[in-house]
Amino acid sequence: MNASKAVFITGCSSGIGWNTAGRLADAGWRVYATARDVEKIAPLERSGCELLPLDVTDEDSMVSAVEEVERREGAVGVLVNNAGYSQSGAVEAVPMDKVRRQFETNVFGLVRMCQLVLPGMRRQGYGRIVNVSSMGGKLTFPGGGYYHATKHAVEALSDALRFEVEGFGVRVSVIEPGLIRTGFAHAAVGSIDSPQGGPYAGFDEAVARATSENYERGPISRLGGGPEAVAGKVEEAISAQRPRSRYAVTPSAHLFLWLRRLLPDRTWDAVLRTSYPQPGRS
Repeated sequence: MNASKAVFITGCSSGIGWNTAGRLADAGWRVYATARDVEKIAPLERSGCELLPLDVTDEDSMVSAVEEVERREGAVGVLVNNAGYSQSGAVEAVPMDKVRRQFETNVFGLVRMCQLVLPGMRRQGYGRIVNVSSMGGKLTFPGGGYYHATKHAVEALSDALRFEVEGFGVRVSVIEPGLIRTGFAHAAVGSIDSPQGGPYAGFDEAVARATSENYERGPISRLGGGPEAVAGKVEEAISAQRPRSRYAVTPSAHLFLWLRRLLPDRTWDAVLRTSYPQPGRS
């Protein structure tokens, strides 16, 4: 029996997920594109994608989606965990309900999706899991502590999972995008919710300014790329017989990952102070 190579992608309503679904469908892959609101991804059906509703914070939704693909295909052959967003704000100031929502989407949903598809992958002796992380899984910018924490977790979980499932014919890769020109920056800035006049008010404004500058119009933005660059690396990872464990995407990712490896913590903090005011310092 031929192993299923059906591709299941989370978070396809825009950006990376949308571009990845379209690219893989155009390349001949059997693609299941998912989103909380299927109407938002209806155009992907014209590209050849199958559409399914999925909320990675809802157990029943995740189970139903995986069961449907397994009913049609026998197994999910490729899982691309892309769903995620950035919750910005100072660690002290972000309400715990928002912290929990960030981890539910970026970490716990990703983990549960892996748990759900792995039995089918093991049965057929073949599978690919691609976890979309970030260069932010290896470094941290001020005001993004919770987002970076989720991506650090994705990196660690992927490393453990890679070792644990390789013997079953399942390969795990991480994609580490740098600055990607999508709605990411706008959403990250919009997630900041600090009281006016609070101890982090000026800091939050600077985080919003730096985020917009870096992603949209500043000199660093020229080191970014479009979501199609990430889609290309996803295709490379799932097509390779021996995929790499990590794929950095865009010059900004290569530059910042290199700098973070090179610079001691105190020097890194000094570099950050050139773009971010430090709370409590006049």
